[in-house]
Amino acid sequence: MAFKWLKKKKEKTDPPEEIQEEALDAPSADETIENEAAGEEPSSGDFSAEADESDAEAQDTPDLESEKDDGAAEKKGPGLFFRLKSGLSKTRKILTTDIDELFLGKKIVDDDMIEDLEELLITSDMGVQTTMDIMERISGKRSRIAGAGELKRVLKEEILAYFDALPEPVPEAAAKPHVVMVVGVNGVGKTTTIGKLASHESKKGRKVLIAAADTFRAAAIEQISIWAERAGAEIVRHKDNADPAAVAYDGIEAAISRGADTVYVDTAGRLHTKVNLMEEIKKIQRTLAKRLPEAPHEVLLVLDATTGQNALSQAKMFNEALGITGIALTKLDGTAKGGIVVSICSELNIPLKYIGVGEGVEDLQAFDPRQFVEALF
Repeated sequence: MAFKWLKKKKEKTDPPEEIQEEALDAPSADETIENEAAGEEPSSGDFSAEADESDAEAQDTPDLESEKDDGAAEKKGPGLFFRLKSGLSKTRKILTTDIDELFLGKKIVDDDMIEDLEELLITSDMGVQTTMDIMERISGKRSRIAGAGELKRVLKEEILAYFDALPEPVPEAAAKPHVVMVVGVNGVGKTTTIGKLASHESKKGRKVLIAAADTFRAAAIEQISIWAERAGAEIVRHKDNADPAAVAYDGIEAAISRGADTVYVDTAGRLHTKVNLMEEIKKIQRTLAKRLPEAPHEVLLVLDATTGQNALSQAKMFNEALGITGIALTKLDGTAKGGIVVSICSELNIPLKYIGVGEGVEDLQAFDPRQFVEALF
């Protein structure tokens, strides 16, 4: 049944994006907007190992003036659930509209409806195996499903079951400083995510320090410096092409001497072809532990929701090398395939800590499974 939908010739309304592997590192719509606001030309989005990494220069650079205005608006703006629901509007439009249409002229869930629903969930990027598991359980309950509203309720229950099965996020260590190593490929919004997390921590009255260990990408240090200034965080930086592990080590030294509560260690998403990416990041991890036992206390992986199932392969690669403790999923507002959240949680068994549903600082939210499911339908 899982692949019958592939043979159908009737036209469906599909999400407007075609995610291809070579586009993994393309800048998001959010980043393009930021660049245009700063009067810069949009980046070509080519972040391959062979490409000139100067293309990434404008990628995550925030517009300080516009962000100040955004910050003022956030204080007066709508609540977090409204932001979440608005950010998931593309996915919700597809799921809810099509589920309502499934029941037109029907009163019961029949085989055709089961196949259509299966197609719908796969289209929203929940993944084939996850979709098949959900549909198998729904098939056993279909005699009790009397309408679109009831079907949505059952779907919510099944999706929540995946989130409930996840391990609890790593609690913040009692050690001070609490060290968070942030990893991910270029283009996923890693620099932006660090800046927003630092801002959240600063608002709680915590002293934050950022170690700018992404020393190979053009303008990366400048970009993270701007975010640090915005967030009211201190920064430790070296020159371009410096040893990333040395920056991380100095960052911990500075954090200890200055009494910082939280340290975010930025890392390179792409390195020169002569340098092994994972070995370099592993070296950073070992260096942190050498200076501060049990550090890093968290290894946070940033993924781009618009890359769909490619995000899963990235997560598996980083997890095997580093032991990921949590995931931040960005750019959910830029895709109609929000089902990737369910796919990631069901296949990886790694806590999803944060989701990004917009450009503003407050649009990076701690992941709440129940609120997410409510906003999805």
